[in-house]
Amino acid sequence: MKFKHGKKLRILDKKSVHIEDTVIMGDNVVIYENNRIQGETVIGDNVVIMSGCVINNCKIGNNVTINSSQTENSVIEDGCSVGPFARLRPNTYLNKNAKVGNFVEIKNATIGEGTKINHLAYVGDADVGKNCNIGCGVIFVNYNGRSKSRSLIGDECFIGSNCNVIAPVKVEDRSYICAGTTVTNDTKTDDFVIGRVRQENKENRAHKYLKERIGE
Repeated sequence: MKFKHGKKLRILDKKSVHIEDTVIMGDNVVIYENNRIQGETVIGDNVVIMSGCVINNCKIGNNVTINSSQTENSVIEDGCSVGPFARLRPNTYLNKNAKVGNFVEIKNATIGEGTKINHLAYVGDADVGKNCNIGCGVIFVNYNGRSKSRSLIGDECFIGSNCNVIAPVKVEDRSYICAGTTVTNDTKTDDFVIGRVRQENKENRAHKYLKERIGE
């Protein structure tokens, strides 16, 4: 390994770590086992690369943690957390202190400072503002079968679980999107948005759809 690195580099298992000569690292970097770091990747100071990562052509700032994730042609600024099991596809830009959690995929998108996308979400072709919360199961619907469009999310927005954001759409600052809503129209600042079918309870109907229990 002839790559450039700063002081106090720790590679916990050199036999299972592959780092190409083109990689540049800062000080106090810790790399766990089973990692591949390649291309024109630049890693800042105090970075922790947990096991099971593939990092290709990325710029990574200081005080970043990446855990069991794949990142390609992306920028990760200072203080960000990625993973486990996240995927940053090309042209992803994470601003400072953004958090991308487990089973999140991001593509061609900018994520604002302090925004959290904690789990099970897809953000494609979007610009998301700062200090937003993107809930579990949120999908940015960017492809209509012929072309892709872009969504714009303002600052301090809340997008609840299992929402669909259908591009092109603009959600302005401090909008609140209720869980289960499909967003097709632009919102204004401070809008409360809900788009669900009302629940109906049909009494004494469930047995028609359930398997018979043994012994009955």
